[in-house]
Amino acid sequence: MKFPYGISDFHALITEEFYYCDRTDRIPLLEDTGKYLLFIRPRRFGKSLLLSMLRNYYDVARKDEFEALFGHLKIGRDPTPLQNRHFILQWDFSCVDPTGTIKDIRQALFDHVNSCIKEFIVNYKSFLSEPVEVNENNAVSSLRSLISSIRQTAHPLYLLIDEYDNFANEVMTGIRDEQDAYKALVHEKGPLKTLFKSVKSAAGEGGIDRVFITGVSPVVMSDITSGFNIAKNIYLLPEFNDLCGFDESEVTELIEKIAQDSEAEVKNTAEAIGLMRTYYNGFTFSPESEQRIYNPTLTIYFAEHLSRYGKYPRKMLDANLATDEAKLEYAAQLPRGRQMLLNITRETEPLTITDISDRFGVRDILTDNSRDYAFLASFLYYFGVLTISSVRFDGKLALRIPNLVMRGLYVDRIQRMLLPEPDDRDEGKYAAESLYTKGNIEPLCRFVEQRYFQVFHNPDYKWANELTVKTAFLTLLYNDILYIMDSERETGRGYADLTMIVRPDMRRFEILDILIEFKYVKLGDAGVTGEKAKKLTAEELRSIPAMISQMETARDQVKKYGDSLEKKHGDLKLRRYAVVSLGFERIWWKEVGH
Repeated sequence: MKFPYGISDFHALITEEFYYCDRTDRIPLLEDTGKYLLFIRPRRFGKSLLLSMLRNYYDVARKDEFEALFGHLKIGRDPTPLQNRHFILQWDFSCVDPTGTIKDIRQALFDHVNSCIKEFIVNYKSFLSEPVEVNENNAVSSLRSLISSIRQTAHPLYLLIDEYDNFANEVMTGIRDEQDAYKALVHEKGPLKTLFKSVKSAAGEGGIDRVFITGVSPVVMSDITSGFNIAKNIYLLPEFNDLCGFDESEVTELIEKIAQDSEAEVKNTAEAIGLMRTYYNGFTFSPESEQRIYNPTLTIYFAEHLSRYGKYPRKMLDANLATDEAKLEYAAQLPRGRQMLLNITRETEPLTITDISDRFGVRDILTDNSRDYAFLASFLYYFGVLTISSVRFDGKLALRIPNLVMRGLYVDRIQRMLLPEPDDRDEGKYAAESLYTKGNIEPLCRFVEQRYFQVFHNPDYKWANELTVKTAFLTLLYNDILYIMDSERETGRGYADLTMIVRPDMRRFEILDILIEFKYVKLGDAGVTGEKAKKLTAEELRSIPAMISQMETARDQVKKYGDSLEKKHGDLKLRRYAVVSLGFERIWWKEVGH
């Protein structure tokens, strides 16, 4: 099998016989939904390939290739009347340099639009009877000339716009000195708003028949407001939840096909599918859908490695998606962002909001007024580091981290947030290694006492609690190369606080499976002050009634959960630990036997 990693050219993908997950059956539905559509998904989620598929389907110049490109696909058996009837004009705003003065950006934008119009003239020169005048200094004028020429033909125009919000994304992820330029770009007479107003005008006059726009967030569409207020937002509609991405059945079919066709031996397809489900599944984009979607880039990354080598990738997170951490870094810089990141990792209390915000612009992003949980949650939803978990009994939306690779991004960001010094992070890593290689939890507990507890006295973390202690251990222990890391893993009738189950392909190494149960005792419940707690001897700490009670509860739970895990897996080298924190001052730990 040939896997199209990084390939978004539908024509090349089909003619060169790469694997393709067929989404052509959605074409009739898209046509019926509206003429001017806005579709939003996180980066690296297959949006460009979707546009390329639409381009090849509607392009009048590729009519003779329809059978070769689509004959074996779902739409090939029952094409719509609009098949190969349109001229195609496509813009990709990721090609526009977003830096420099507003004059520089305006020219870069116009240069891109003009180059696309020039390409259009070459592609359709046999169809055009009237010349198109390209104005190098004003792409809006060039577009008007193009529309006038098209009106003299029998074919309508389909405009495809990819990464329409590219510049706004640069502003949101740290290019602070470009804020004024962006505002100038989208104001009433700004070049981006003017360009979209021209598209809207041409659509209203019949010069542009259809428009399909893709991006990551609704920010630009909000900022240009009346510039293009005819676009129908389809990104929350349940029928398009899986327009990009793989569903469970498609991943299962793919792995089974690899097992049949690959020269490399795939030993356990069920195990491979289970691993992919844990690491990659979990995206839901519509509140009205319960369907979980796999990230397509990660799916192809995993499948290609499995097909070629017969084993799983060592790193389950593709490096091309690791840059999504920048969104978490942005969130951490906002007034309530740090606490929100800590709260998101608490799966027992999902983040809830009334609804996904679909109208916020860069002005909102750059002011403190809108940086509440609803805004931050919506921001992270659009960038794919949060997803819809469920609609609650009260109508609110519950959001969660989609899967294990995204959880890894959170853990890394939180660790850097709480331990900004590299030396501290290295010391924490060595303490964690002592636990999962030797079964010695003492260095880890000492490190949390001496480093993390100092951080939690910072006013920025005034809402920290027992779940924050668990998060501190998670950030130090997280290792998705060796382990399937899980927080609040269901074990029998309860939930274990933290489990580290060695990945099936890593059991050849001398490392331990780990299970930890955490408990927390408030200073007031223990009858001590923070200063007194710091001075307690180990024996005095272990004699406090509240600590004894919580330790007994933790020991009972970790024994029960451990028995359940060993019954389920059978081949574990499981070490079990009970950890009780006295405020953010002291820790008492015990290894619990069978």
